[in-house]
Amino acid sequence: MHWGDLKARILAYGTVRLAGTYRFHPEQSSAGPGAGGGGSVFFATSHGRIRLPLDDHSLLTLNADADGSAHLTGPDIDVYGCIEEAVYHCPRQAFITLSEGCIFSCRYCAVPTIAKRIKSVEEVTTMIERVIGDIDAISLTSGVLDSVEEDEARAVAMVRAVAPFGVPVGVSIYPLPGTPQRLKDAGACEVKFNIEAATEDLFREMCPDLDYEDTWTILEESVSVFGRNRVFSNVILGLGETDAEMEACIHRLVGIGVIPVIRPLTPSPNLPGLPRPTADRILRMTVFAGEELRKAGLNHTQAQTMCTLCGGCDLVAGRDV
Repeated sequence: MHWGDLKARILAYGTVRLAGTYRFHPEQSSAGPGAGGGGSVFFATSHGRIRLPLDDHSLLTLNADADGSAHLTGPDIDVYGCIEEAVYHCPRQAFITLSEGCIFSCRYCAVPTIAKRIKSVEEVTTMIERVIGDIDAISLTSGVLDSVEEDEARAVAMVRAVAPFGVPVGVSIYPLPGTPQRLKDAGACEVKFNIEAATEDLFREMCPDLDYEDTWTILEESVSVFGRNRVFSNVILGLGETDAEMEACIHRLVGIGVIPVIRPLTPSPNLPGLPRPTADRILRMTVFAGEELRKAGLNHTQAQTMCTLCGGCDLVAGRDV
């Protein structure tokens, strides 16, 4: 089976049960799909990697030996690989959440439910100093704990503080007009501002406190500041959009020079009746995105930071398929 088909099937299951003699150090996340959960593990083959949240009731089982070799099994799944240890949040990156928690209440997101705190510049730089020999990138993300303006100011200050480490720095926060240039001037090389939902109606339903069209405007601004292949945007697959609506959103993102990150929905009690998307749908939308990217001359594989460099949570066009 082709890796892209296999990874899509694994993503559709979405979780894994751990077994074996390997001494696991599950990655605990304060951002992204695993925020506030019970941890996750990275499984890799020669073709790519995948991040799987832990669940004792999962249909998939990861049996790992003490040396890190691993066997992933489940319905229609039987593949050998190895465990990849996360540095901070993912392998080979210091992917750090600056402000944990959030004042907004997007329905698909668990970040507002976790304990609120802000990491200082000293704390973050100390974290990076400990792992600088094991990372290829620094990626910074944040919830909004007080105001968007204060959160952006903290992110800009942090980029200035970590840029001297000499590895690429990417940033994903909720942006304001002018945020791209301020982050670029501070030393960031890439940004990810998330459009989240394929349609404005779904966005208003899921994120009533945020502005959909403002984010589109700032994404266009970001491409003019950072250039092509350096601006990304999450689009959640499975919020109730049709295939045609998802394709239209992907087409619009690519048309302004933004690389879409197609993120399969993590089911939540706040979204009753919305299951994880099927393997077929994950694969179909990623293949469509790949075709759009090729037509536009954009390339996922040039990513230097953040989710697209890691590729654990998503099927990556141009790399996995």
